[in-house]
Amino acid sequence: MPQLDSKVAAIIDRAKGDESDEDALIAELENDSELDAFREQRRQQLHAEFERAQQLRNRAHGTYAEVKDEKQLMDITTSTKLCVVHFFKSDFHRCSIMDTHLEALAPAHYEARILRINVDNCPFLVTKLKIQVLPCVIAFLDGIGADRIIGFEGLGRTPDNFTTRDLEARLLRAGVFERQKVTKEDERQAPRRTRAAQEDEDDDDWD
Repeated sequence: MPQLDSKVAAIIDRAKGDESDEDALIAELENDSELDAFREQRRQQLHAEFERAQQLRNRAHGTYAEVKDEKQLMDITTSTKLCVVHFFKSDFHRCSIMDTHLEALAPAHYEARILRINVDNCPFLVTKLKIQVLPCVIAFLDGIGADRIIGFEGLGRTPDNFTTRDLEARLLRAGVFERQKVTKEDERQAPRRTRAAQEDEDDDDWD
């Protein structure tokens, strides 16, 4: 997909997952003080992105949903261009932390399907993908694994602490997200993990 004009992207991203009123978004674009030759091009681009967002959301993009059946998960990952899957166990504290970050990312990053599946419901995939440590997040491009996050490895400045923006940056590098959308203000409003919660975490080896 061609890269969005920066002003169009900023307006779409500020909608925070609510592109329900296209006229309001276009009005915001029209209020721009710069009267330049790109205005009509930007209007067309905003309309096209609005339509795209609506179509994707109608196919369950923009949500963080749990899949119960591994065949369904395989069907989704092979038929969806951009997909992120969190393999989890409900009693693993680190998995719930990963859930918090992915749930925060899903509404803005409607370009990708973001899913979770309990490892107890997908024994074939656990074996095929050699999943041994949880949480395990796999980024799929056209059904092919493009990146794998094991535990919290490669996120943040320490092994036990990372931000939503850290996870977003990793998925951007993997190519399943299109552009940075999480702001510093988003991070300030996000729930913060306490040191006590970190110290209470068990080892994430489960196999």
